[in-house]
Amino acid sequence: MPQEIPSDPPLTVEAFRQRLMALSGTLPRRLQQCADHLAGHLDQIALSTVAQIARGAGVPPSAMMRFCQIMGFSGYAEMQRLFREALSTAPPDYAMRLAKLKAGGAGQPAALVAEFVEAGRQSMAALARDLDETALDQAVETLSRARTIHLAGFRRSFPVASYLAYVLDKLGLPAILHDGVAGLGQRAILQPGDALLAITFAPWSDETLALAREARTRGLPVVLLTDPPATRLAGLGDTILTVTEIDFGAFRSLSAVIALALSLAVAVAARRET
Repeated sequence: MPQEIPSDPPLTVEAFRQRLMALSGTLPRRLQQCADHLAGHLDQIALSTVAQIARGAGVPPSAMMRFCQIMGFSGYAEMQRLFREALSTAPPDYAMRLAKLKAGGAGQPAALVAEFVEAGRQSMAALARDLDETALDQAVETLSRARTIHLAGFRRSFPVASYLAYVLDKLGLPAILHDGVAGLGQRAILQPGDALLAITFAPWSDETLALAREARTRGLPVVLLTDPPATRLAGLGDTILTVTEIDFGAFRSLSAVIALALSLAVAVAARRET
């Protein structure tokens, strides 16, 4: 093992890649497996658990944790944070994602269905395991007291926001969907006594964040539904709910977030009746 390995963790993905290259060929077999796997799957670190990454490398999770420490991190969570923060600033390149998926030989329709079903299953399991029940109860309380619930979710979050608008309407709850049609922000309809449910995932929607800031300025409570970590959004939400969607081929479904959103809507309706 090299004698002059920096003790501090790399601060950028590029620095991470360079350190991997510097370590290559100097590690014991299992740790080299970790390095080789990570070098070819950097895009998976942000949204995969340590068990999933270790399985892909063919090593036990303890070996992957040891490798993270060799890289200068306290553990996998700190290493993953670097890639999640990088993901939040990088716009998705769907052409590149599709090309990579095809290169992996997963182009058959039935195989794609099976892979996305498995990703959805893992996402749902992670939601059940990691759900912050205290934050969920706070979100339900906030929204159940609102005169009108405002829903904001632009770009890929729009299916979640629009589905919530449908469900809340069927449940007889006053709700307004901010859809951004014609570039209208609809900020003027944010009124005292209302609440905003803002849904956004990295890379976050500027439109959603702007509406959340406006709601905060007007004194409205804001519930944020996003992916972890949510440290950069802490000042925008009174309550923050996080949900992890496991990806396949760098594509992320909305399986877990739809389940959480539906549960939230039904819980709000039930609480308003009491």
